[in-house]
Amino acid sequence: MSMDTFFEIGLILAIATAVAVVMQRLRLPLILGHILTGILVGPIAFDLLRSAQTVEVFSEFGVTALLFIVGIGLSPRVMRDVGRVALAAGIGQILFTVIFGFLLVRAFGFSLVPSAFIAVALTFSSTIIISKLLSDRNDLEKLYGRIAIGFLLVQDVAAVVILIGVTSFVDASGAPLPEALASLVAKACLMAAVLIVMALWILPRLTRLFATSQEFLFIFSIGWGVGLSALFHQLGLSAEIGALAAGVTLASSPFHHEIAAKMKMLRDFFIVMFFILLGSQLSVSGVEEVIVPALVLSFFVLVGNPLIVMAILGVMRYTRKTGFYAGLTVAQVSEFSFILLLLGVTSGLVPQAALTLLTLVAIITIAGSSLMILQADRIYAFLAPSLGLFERASAVAERRRRERVDALLVGCHRVGQDFLRTLDRMDLSTLVVDFDPVVIERLKSEGIRCRYGDAGDNEFLGDLALEKLKVVVSTVPDYDTNEFVLAKIRRVNAKAIIIALAHTSAQAKALYREGATYVIMPHYLGGNVAAMLVERLGHDPKKYAAHRARHLKHLAGR
Repeated sequence: MSMDTFFEIGLILAIATAVAVVMQRLRLPLILGHILTGILVGPIAFDLLRSAQTVEVFSEFGVTALLFIVGIGLSPRVMRDVGRVALAAGIGQILFTVIFGFLLVRAFGFSLVPSAFIAVALTFSSTIIISKLLSDRNDLEKLYGRIAIGFLLVQDVAAVVILIGVTSFVDASGAPLPEALASLVAKACLMAAVLIVMALWILPRLTRLFATSQEFLFIFSIGWGVGLSALFHQLGLSAEIGALAAGVTLASSPFHHEIAAKMKMLRDFFIVMFFILLGSQLSVSGVEEVIVPALVLSFFVLVGNPLIVMAILGVMRYTRKTGFYAGLTVAQVSEFSFILLLLGVTSGLVPQAALTLLTLVAIITIAGSSLMILQADRIYAFLAPSLGLFERASAVAERRRRERVDALLVGCHRVGQDFLRTLDRMDLSTLVVDFDPVVIERLKSEGIRCRYGDAGDNEFLGDLALEKLKVVVSTVPDYDTNEFVLAKIRRVNAKAIIIALAHTSAQAKALYREGATYVIMPHYLGGNVAAMLVERLGHDPKKYAAHRARHLKHLAGR
């Protein structure tokens, strides 16, 4: 990367920051700010983007990281829970949008082939945008979030098949469509077989090896996600599906929470580049000719797509709330839509006006759906009485997926082992958190509920129902981690007993100020107990024998 490119990216990020501040003040989604930044630095406005290839590489890393994290959340349990409804909603929405979208586009005077292209383009919803919005709302693990990701994946698979079919049709030198589809299916089946073997027998051993170090695990996660994504791209399958597959293969790993938390830091930077690049590529030439069709089609996508999803989920006995929230996730067009239209334009099958039309629809629907999703709670509260049509009497209730326990034990080495026994005797359901894979393996072998991860990670603690905790014990020696855990829990839970560890009086005083119920100081407790023992037993060696025997027995138990 040359210094000019470095300066250019620095300038773009500075503009993105300024726009983000404005978006934050206006309480608008940051995604819109990133797209607006792309418009400002693109040819429509200041034309500052000269290193588009570098930005494109960054954006591809962001897409890979985002879909990799989505894949990690798609454990076999999740696929089993929502697979049927995802398939039904995905296919139903595709058919609805294609049929009625085609009729609408034809009504505006477009010929047969362009109408078909535009109708299919309106079908695709953006997995990338929705995944980011659901992540911002902490809703990826909610029922509607898992259903939404499921049917968006169905759309992605359909998009890949359609794009291969269109490419084969417009490329006279390529293989015929049946051969292209047969090749795609064969490659997909082969990769699926290889990944199943990897996920069952090879990756568990590799993750245990790499989990011995947080940095080691981070590098492995990046290498696996990007590497598999690149391999899928080389095989002509789809880099996006490769990233998802990489995440899915690690979804059952005991370390998947920590992997996802680490990758989110990488994702948040690079995904900004994706939206900036998307904004910079938007075309608005000939807007006045297509403004009316754009408004009508935008209304169709913003309202029609959610309604069909709500209807399908209602028939499948999901609540009106689940159907409403899931329906909002299909109220925009996707990056696949632009790829399809660009392919049609370059092949001469679709006029340039169709791309301008899609650009306007994209701006309106991405902005509209982002606002609707971020304000979904208020909108639903207003519309709920009118949505009874989409709910059956025996609807499936939505359950919060956050893990709920009575006690949280952070660190299970020397001091932690003593507390684990005590919490067990108190008959509290306890979750142990530790980032030593050896400790985690031992606890799992003993049937103790545990999770590999860093308690000092905000995303990690966000998966727990902190407001329900009764007892929290942190025995890790790191003061910053203890302070973070204490502050995070106290914000939502004022009643929990929180015990933390400190090594200096200054640290102990600070933790007490933060709201600790009691602070363990090992040298203070050890010295205090030993002093009381000497005072009580005196200088007769025989009196120490029983205490010595109990101590040795305790040490042997470790």
